[in-house]
Amino acid sequence: MGERSTARRGEQESPPSASSGRGWLSLLRHYLLAIAAGNLIWEFAQLPLYTIWRTGTPGEIVFAAVHCTGGDILIAGAALTGTLAVAGGENWPLDRYRTVAVIAVAGGFTYTIFSEWLNVEVRGSWSYSEWMPRVPPLGSGLAPLAQWLIIPSVAFWWARRRVSA
Repeated sequence: MGERSTARRGEQESPPSASSGRGWLSLLRHYLLAIAAGNLIWEFAQLPLYTIWRTGTPGEIVFAAVHCTGGDILIAGAALTGTLAVAGGENWPLDRYRTVAVIAVAGGFTYTIFSEWLNVEVRGSWSYSEWMPRVPPLGSGLAPLAQWLIIPSVAFWWARRRVSA
């Protein structure tokens, strides 16, 4: 036997929406898809702003972009999960959507400031080329900071539109 339907005989079950129990999962999937695609494109586009663009082999360059995209997905997922645990509600994403989105973007942005400082200034895990604009006082690169404002914001907007449609 299959799943039991809660719809009465003759009634059609409505598609999942942001207000249904499955709406949050659909929204999460769309959000993470947008995060993955947007960050992969961004990581490749900003490569000339890092020294690996000139010093790395093609394999190292591709690995760096894909590896960083994986990290971006983890950061975005952790920021959203943490935000939902603290500021979400039972009816999310129907209620408190904008609040959760703003806090999650701020969390990812804040982590990026720390990560860029730690990996460039302290650990030397990667380095910027002379083309990377830097933001004082920590000297974080402008491109990764813009990345963490633009991509999650667009991803939240796109995911909500996809689920609401």
